[in-house]
Amino acid sequence: MKSFPILAAWLLAAFTSLAQPALRVPAFTAYFDPDVEGAQISGRSGITGWEDPKTSVLWFGHIKTPGQLECAVSLRLPAGVESKLRLTVAGKSREATAKGAGDEPVSVAFGSFDVAAAGFQKFALESLNVAGKPAGDIEALQLSGPAAADAQFNLKPRRNTASVHLSYPTKEFTNVNAFYCEVTATETPLWTYFEAAGWHRGYFGMQVNSPTERRIIFSVWDSGNEAVSRNKVGQEDRVTLLAKGEGVNAGDFGNEGTGGHSHLVYDWKTGEKQRFLVTAKVPDATHTIYTGYWYHPEQKKWMLISSWKAPKDGAYLHGLYSFVENFGGDNGLLHRQAFYGNQWLRTADGAWHEVLTASFSHDPTGRNDRFDRYMGLEHGEFFLSTGGFLPGFTKFGEKFTRPALGAAPADLVLPPLPE
Repeated sequence: MKSFPILAAWLLAAFTSLAQPALRVPAFTAYFDPDVEGAQISGRSGITGWEDPKTSVLWFGHIKTPGQLECAVSLRLPAGVESKLRLTVAGKSREATAKGAGDEPVSVAFGSFDVAAAGFQKFALESLNVAGKPAGDIEALQLSGPAAADAQFNLKPRRNTASVHLSYPTKEFTNVNAFYCEVTATETPLWTYFEAAGWHRGYFGMQVNSPTERRIIFSVWDSGNEAVSRNKVGQEDRVTLLAKGEGVNAGDFGNEGTGGHSHLVYDWKTGEKQRFLVTAKVPDATHTIYTGYWYHPEQKKWMLISSWKAPKDGAYLHGLYSFVENFGGDNGLLHRQAFYGNQWLRTADGAWHEVLTASFSHDPTGRNDRFDRYMGLEHGEFFLSTGGFLPGFTKFGEKFTRPALGAAPADLVLPPLPE
């Protein structure tokens, strides 16, 4: 017979295990690997139309407490229809058969998995059915047991990575009229924007827009507070295009503030350094001319992207920053990384000053939903990493200092700015 202290401890452990609440991870937070025609992931219905056994459904989460993890999947199938599925967690695979109940969801239990260490875990659900047979409309991944305690998942329908930023200090400088930065993107999935030179009024960088198209973009915001439609912006608040380079497209943008947008379709290369220079000229007390130059790696010369006159300004460059952004909402399982280096700013007296310090920040997604985001220093350059559910974490506001190079690039001599 157990002594009272031992019995009490046993009862407490048993009660704690029974009371452990299940963690429900909605299907709309999952990913297809690879993506598949016909199947859909939506915020309302979860996963529907999944009939391809070559495509897996993936969830990713951060397990904070090693131990046993009970795993099940909630799904819907027509009454009487069966679906054979396999779930792989922490290197172990277990199979189970779902039996449909019509409109009522059923819970398919895969048993217990031993999670030996804290960290990111992948939950891979596979169909073992023949092609064309419904695997089930997936509603959620269900987790319980000790390892479910405090487990962290992104529970929002938008499945992008956190946006991560470098902020460069400029308070000690006045009248900054140029900012130079080099960027080497090393992990470049679709729908990624690598910004080299952002400032209080615009942004300048490069994008992966489709499997076959990449761009160099330069945009400047209007004044005023309109967030969506440029049609609502009066002429007195609009930036105006002064000049653009050969082959550059220019027009309007909205939905993130409004302003003037320009881009050059150019197949910039992963792993190849790109060079960006933004300048500011103040013709009077209420306007500033912002101009973006990009160094063409094949032509070996600086190219004008565009130049814009911004009203209700009259200031020089400030609020300098760089970032990596996943602007699409459903491929945040992929890793993005870029190196940023050789930053310089020029003051109105013509002197170049090396920028050696940068601090790390992120958007709200990085605060609450995605913790696979960090900054570092490697080979004398800052780097930003986001996505991929890789280990690594940098505290918001943490500062890094790169080694000095000592001299600005000799070719930062540009043609006269547009008037």
